[in-house]
Amino acid sequence: MPAEAETSGHDIVVVGASAGGVEALGEMVSELPGDLAAAVFVVLHISASGTSVLPAILGRRGEVPAAHAEDEEPIEHGRIYVAPPDHHLFLQPGVVRVIRGPKENGYRPAIDPLFRSAAHSFGPRVVGVVLSGALDDGTAGLAVIKMRGGATLVQDPQDALYPAMPSSAIEFVGPDRVLRASELADAIVEFAAEPVVDVVPDMPIDQMLEEEVFIQIDRGSSDQPQNGVPSGFTCPECGGGLWESDEGGLPRYRCRTGHGYSIETLLSEQSGNVDAGMRAALRALEERAALTRRMAVRFRARGRRNTAERFERQANAAVEQAIVIRRALEELVPELELAPEPAGQLQ
Repeated sequence: MPAEAETSGHDIVVVGASAGGVEALGEMVSELPGDLAAAVFVVLHISASGTSVLPAILGRRGEVPAAHAEDEEPIEHGRIYVAPPDHHLFLQPGVVRVIRGPKENGYRPAIDPLFRSAAHSFGPRVVGVVLSGALDDGTAGLAVIKMRGGATLVQDPQDALYPAMPSSAIEFVGPDRVLRASELADAIVEFAAEPVVDVVPDMPIDQMLEEEVFIQIDRGSSDQPQNGVPSGFTCPECGGGLWESDEGGLPRYRCRTGHGYSIETLLSEQSGNVDAGMRAALRALEERAALTRRMAVRFRARGRRNTAERFERQANAAVEQAIVIRRALEELVPELELAPEPAGQLQ
């Protein structure tokens, strides 16, 4: 049965951002009061090998102190917890979890694990915020927050440097409010002061189990297939089979290793793999054409006419195949800059 939750306010604020997110985060936190009656958790897509200075940036922009989150530290109001590089930020009742785990949507940290775990652990106490970014990370997680009775905020796409993430959240979730980054702080303060007395909808069993499996994977103790049904597709990260399930009313794909994808991210990753494969094939064919052409010249100089002609035929075939792949690449990625087609090669 659903459980009734009574708290003083929406005191768990989870924020997801990607490209253009530093600017949006800075504008938002600059308006937050130092005595904020909520804890703020931030995931920004960053390079796994990079050094994050985001806590310093946010600390300078506003009154709420910011720092990288540490595993199993307590949750306190009036603080900003930032996901460190190459680690997911994950919430459990009363504590923060900082774990590596498998990548989601090609990222670690990723937004959906934070949103999903917050919804699971805190239900209607959660405020989910989606800021500027590409593709759709955060949409499914925001939908789960809404399903569990939490509040949902999205940056106005016209105010975002990269509108895809906010636009996706608006289309599929229908957030409570769509605001400029500078206006989001007032909404967060308002929700933090608003009493939460509500029925907490039950979390789907498969999603509740997924949270525990996520931590088990990080500890190296899970070898289970994922929830859902086999999709027939393969994981772009590791090549394993993907299972399709439902998350917040949206299709979700996850492999045995735990890599997770939304539909937009899966399409993007597959397109990237096709592009990379075609580039590699083009490069190999052009090198083959150059090598066989060189051999033809050498054997012709030695009087080996038949051998030279055989190498010339191989060179011509490689050039023809390369031209086909080049033109397909140009159609797949119109803005692609390739070296000019080899001229005068066919004999």
